[in-house]
Amino acid sequence: MKKLPIGVATFSELIENNYTYIDKTAHIHRMVNEGKIYFLSRPRRFGKSLLANTLKNLFKGNKELFKGLYIYDKYDWTQNYPVIYLDFATIGHENPETLKTSLNDFINMTKMEHSIELVSENLTSKFTELIIRIHEKYGKKVVILIDEYDKAISSHLDDIEIAKGN
Repeated sequence: MKKLPIGVATFSELIENNYTYIDKTAHIHRMVNEGKIYFLSRPRRFGKSLLANTLKNLFKGNKELFKGLYIYDKYDWTQNYPVIYLDFATIGHENPETLKTSLNDFINMTKMEHSIELVSENLTSKFTELIIRIHEKYGKKVVILIDEYDKAISSHLDDIEIAKGN
């Protein structure tokens, strides 16, 4: 009997460790081919993080993880895309200054990962430039996946000033 993936939000871990997985890649295939921007709002524990991580693996072209799943022989695996995966659960957000510093660090680590240089100083401009430079480097659309987008706010509902600042 396969193990249940309670608390597992990493697609590769789920597949490589033989956890039970209900194949939802038919829906992912439709999403990828019919849409452009999605905002997924569901209650906690509904698999949003697993979906975002699955999309990351799909767009990076990690074909072997999808063997035996609906999408395996329907997706163009010759195409892979640069992915910016921003998970706010891993970004410091104790206060607005920490959040800003952590986001800046994330951008700096992402630029190093892709061996690109940025000139922008302003955080918004810097993120925009990051996307543009990655697109220029690879000549491909850049996939942006944002997980736990509300973490910096929802974690501070007991201190409304920090929540507002974040």
